[in-house]
Amino acid sequence: MAQFARGSRALGICDRTGFVYKLKDLVYETKNGTRTGFRVGKDVADGDHPQNFLGRLRINDPQSLREPRPDVNRLESVGLFGWRPVGHPDIQITGAVGTVTVVIGD
Repeated sequence: MAQFARGSRALGICDRTGFVYKLKDLVYETKNGTRTGFRVGKDVADGDHPQNFLGRLRINDPQSLREPRPDVNRLESVGLFGWRPVGHPDIQITGAVGTVTVVIGD
């Protein structure tokens, strides 16, 4: 078993910035869950991002239906609404919640 000196006053150089740190303040840099071999200062160390771990977990991601058929008997399914500036005469919004009906427009 190898033994090393305690090195409480030892200095080390950050592999990213080149700044001098106490050796105990340098941390290993990780990418995709594995060490890269670089030692960097705690203030410049980046945490391993969750997007680096894509594909490691099985995730069920259901997709929308192919060529869905809307219910054509309901007004809400055949109506379209386009954005127009406030005060335009063609604005008409109709919505219903329970027994309350809200109508805005001409």
